[in-house]
Amino acid sequence: MKNKRIVIKLSGEVFEIGDRPLASTRDLPEANLDFSAIKKLATSLKKLIKAGYQVGVVVGAGNIFRARMVKGEEIDRVAADHMGMMATSINALALQSSLEKIGQEARVLSAFSIPAVMEDYVYKRAINHLEKKRVVIFAGGTGNPYFTTDTTLVLRALEVGAQEIYKASNVLGVYDSNPDANPKAKLYKTLSYSEALKRDLKVMDATAFALARDNKINLTVFKYSPENIIKAVLQNNIGTKVSNS
Repeated sequence: MKNKRIVIKLSGEVFEIGDRPLASTRDLPEANLDFSAIKKLATSLKKLIKAGYQVGVVVGAGNIFRARMVKGEEIDRVAADHMGMMATSINALALQSSLEKIGQEARVLSAFSIPAVMEDYVYKRAINHLEKKRVVIFAGGTGNPYFTTDTTLVLRALEVGAQEIYKASNVLGVYDSNPDANPKAKLYKTLSYSEALKRDLKVMDATAFALARDNKINLTVFKYSPENIIKAVLQNNIGTKVSNS
């Protein structure tokens, strides 16, 4: 592969406490962050850096807050989106610290200005960090309401010149129908953007999808685990690969 600069999207669920049993109520976390799981994630990202990749990461915040958690009209949609984007900063800082604890340099670049704890996002600054073998963590979404982290994934990848993007999912890849409702749903190994549009497959949100298609960026959708990050990027043998071809 000529271009080893990649961007990976991780949902907030990657960071959250799972169903593991607790010894007592004293073990209850003060925040919905599983630092053991985050360390395993950090270890996989460090392996990618050692393999020669320049790695950007887009983080979500579903473990903390997302706009759709607001069921009615208790607060304004724009305010809710801003809250969700700001919440990504917590996950970004947790991942940065975990990376640094295992000896991997990392920088958080945010679409919102929080200079005391992270850098403002500037695409040339991001490229500079990538070239210095630092994991670059993109926080704050796009900085604009009504856009998802899918769009952030594609936009940041285009800005820093990555030609490969990876979307960590809760399913094995892209299916021809909902695998939860249809046990016979077919998993695609490869898929073109045009076929996905024709079949109305929900690969990512429409804005992100159009941006990726129009700019000929290659996408891999795979089921998240720290091990699967290695398989998706280094071994290139899991998930669904979406491209213009």
